[in-house]
Amino acid sequence: MADLHDEPHTLPEVGELDDEAQTAPFSPYAPLTAEEAAEAAEAAQAVQAAQEPESTPLERARALLATHPVADGYSGLPSALRHLPCYDLQLGESAVDTDVPRLRRGNVGALLWSLHLPEGLVADRAVGATLEQLDLVRSVIAAHPEGLRLARSAGQVIDARNCGRVAIVLGPAAAAALDDSLGVLRVLHSLGLRVLTLAGTSWAGDAGLTRFGEEVLREMNRLGVLADLSGASDLTVGRVLTLSRTPVLCTRSAAAALRPHPANLSDELLAGLGEAKGLCLVPLTAEQTGPGLRDVADHLDHVRAIAGPACVGLSGLYDSGAAHPQGLADASGYPHLIAELLRRGWPEADITLLTWGNVQRVLRTADFTARAAQDRREPSTARIAELDR
Repeated sequence: MADLHDEPHTLPEVGELDDEAQTAPFSPYAPLTAEEAAEAAEAAQAVQAAQEPESTPLERARALLATHPVADGYSGLPSALRHLPCYDLQLGESAVDTDVPRLRRGNVGALLWSLHLPEGLVADRAVGATLEQLDLVRSVIAAHPEGLRLARSAGQVIDARNCGRVAIVLGPAAAAALDDSLGVLRVLHSLGLRVLTLAGTSWAGDAGLTRFGEEVLREMNRLGVLADLSGASDLTVGRVLTLSRTPVLCTRSAAAALRPHPANLSDELLAGLGEAKGLCLVPLTAEQTGPGLRDVADHLDHVRAIAGPACVGLSGLYDSGAAHPQGLADASGYPHLIAELLRRGWPEADITLLTWGNVQRVLRTADFTARAAQDRREPSTARIAELDR
């Protein structure tokens, strides 16, 4: 070991440093060229990416839903709330399947609130009962301004989402609520109704649309009220697909080829719906799609394959009295369903259409068609007694 008191080395003069630099051999620590620096940065990023754990399907699902939330095509919450003496959807309500906290956990951005009538209600009470439900819905929304917002158009749906609220679109309502009157249809539209189910009336039944039924459809197109064909006869479905100027909805229909059910659609009808740019909203119910989450995914796969990715959506049917598949018991379960679709290889572009884009397209088209039709067509004064003699 050298003695600490040894005489230190003599430091070089400044000029000597310059001379040494000119003759020094190449050093690995010499400055890199711009091209070498770019290659080094790319290599470092590759190493970092390899070291980071890959995102799980559930993490990817939540990330997708954060920007493209679920537009749920059917909620029975208004009817369920009628039987509760008190409730608070903002803090949470265990007596129902849907509340604001679970909607946020499920990344739900919009809900179609059903105004369907209780079974067995006599026809002369249909209008009054529908108005009562509309009154209840407006009261519920007013009582929860931090979580819910009424939306009458596609633009208002976007505005509600941007403000952190869940957009509420009113409908579907039963066709019986019109009491065979186009004037009642216009009043319901002015109160916010945007979807009407065309089934269960003399003018939209097993025999298809009558002349008055066709006039109802024209007036719906003029107003911007979407036709719901779930539960309608094949003849009604076919005629509506031919006549309607706007895309139509099937708010609670899955694939009959996988699970027979009166509201499920055959492959022929699914193909026709796809050609008409309509939308099949697959319900999350054990009766229509099966007992498990994967059964629902099977139906989504099938509808997407037959009708196309632009024609498939989701309907929770929560608070409608239906039993739900395992893993999808309430409105918070949507991320798990989307994670299953990612495992199956669904492109992210198709998933964003499924959750949000397709419903937005249909709402926007209805708004645009209505504005154009109102410039060309006056409100219809047709009466059923004149057309269906």
